[in-house]
Amino acid sequence: MKILMIGDVVGSPGRRILAKELKRLRRELSLAAVVVNAENCAAGSGLTAALAKEILDSGADAITLGDHTWGQKEFAGQVGSLERVVRPANFAPECPGRGWTLVTAPTFQFAVVNVQGRVFMQAVDCPFKAIDRVLAEIPKNVSVFVDFHAEATSEKMTMAHYVDGRVTAIVGTHTHVQTSDARLLPNGTAYITDLGMTGPYISSIGRDLKPVTKKFVTGIPARFEVAEGPCVLEGAVIDFDPATKKAASIESFRIRE
Repeated sequence: MKILMIGDVVGSPGRRILAKELKRLRRELSLAAVVVNAENCAAGSGLTAALAKEILDSGADAITLGDHTWGQKEFAGQVGSLERVVRPANFAPECPGRGWTLVTAPTFQFAVVNVQGRVFMQAVDCPFKAIDRVLAEIPKNVSVFVDFHAEATSEKMTMAHYVDGRVTAIVGTHTHVQTSDARLLPNGTAYITDLGMTGPYISSIGRDLKPVTKKFVTGIPARFEVAEGPCVLEGAVIDFDPATKKAASIESFRIRE
């Protein structure tokens, strides 16, 4: 079976290309499921219940988040009812929402886990202890797909080897730049350091270049609006065996308008 995991969707341009391409991709690639990171989809920061529905209606089976989970103030009151949306499992225990979910696709069940890194990121609980706790909760007979939302490549690689053989795939998100290291780890887990971005590519990781450039040149804070223009949709296709829960291959994926 094949599953497509898609990198951070940025604003309305990212949602547009997702809606335009996803159902066609499901058919042409014979995808069993799709997982989308949507932590930047609401004007570049956060998610809402309405936008979650829009993404699921576009053809996604589950949604992961990250450090911008609470970017939209109403979302804290909505996330608890969104069963196919997961926020980082190592957020404080008092936070609403769930760190993993069990998804029933037409032909199989699978688990989706979200964890956030700590290096160069806001303070959260230990992701390594969190993943151990979550994996102990998940039924042993299902394939597990992890979105590790983190900045440092070293932290992502270390986590990948930490869970190798215990999950079907672990993919990185957050940097919006797709890496060239998609591979199978020694114990059968698929890995890529970062899936990339789904959003406008004539930009600074999805943001309009003018205010970002001004901030770099002058140091004066500015509001970073989502850029306009042609988009890219990036991610990785993972081929796996649900019987063994091992990955057979992983290939990075890109569509550029």
